[in-house]
Amino acid sequence: MIALAAHDPVPVTVQPDGLKGLLGVPVAAKGIVIFAHGSGSGRLSPRNTHVAQGLRDAGLGTLLIDLLTPAEEQDRVNVFDIPLLASRLKAATGWVRLLPGMAALPVGYFGASTGAGAALLAASGPDARIAAIVSRGGRPDLAGSAALAHVRAPTLLIVGSRDLPVIELNRIAQRHLHAENELLIVPGATHLFEEPGTLDAVIDHAARWFRQHFQEA
Repeated sequence: MIALAAHDPVPVTVQPDGLKGLLGVPVAAKGIVIFAHGSGSGRLSPRNTHVAQGLRDAGLGTLLIDLLTPAEEQDRVNVFDIPLLASRLKAATGWVRLLPGMAALPVGYFGASTGAGAALLAASGPDARIAAIVSRGGRPDLAGSAALAHVRAPTLLIVGSRDLPVIELNRIAQRHLHAENELLIVPGATHLFEEPGTLDAVIDHAARWFRQHFQEA
């Protein structure tokens, strides 16, 4: 198994699309979480980098990945192409499972904003084998109601209490989810969870969700 200090992710190139990523796998990791970033964000996102560090501190591996190449990012249509992003996420999942010592580890998705829609769409296939999903300020509705109905992974939807439009969109998406799911509202948080302590609350809830369901996988 790749064994890294929890604070020391290393650059990787994720095949087959040559995507740039940061992989960190603590010793005796309980599973690995692949991040699907929101529009205009990527593997160096300060918020997701902070969340990834917290998950590694909790004994979980993380893969922060740019789901588009630099050239593809120049076309804004690609940034909102949920099927394209989902296909890249599925390919990255296959790549992770082929790494030495990683095949037996449960895989989870952490999606932010539009990335949540891509994560849920990627997890909706019959062969997805995703152990858990966490959405932060996400747009799970972008996966589409048909895909949401086929998601089997337990899904935690985390939204800030001051992000009212997104709360409603998450409630709508939740009605289409047949898998175990929970909508968790973080008091005082806006869409980006910039308020003191709110992103750390996300880490606590996400770590709990992933560890619980990785253990059950």
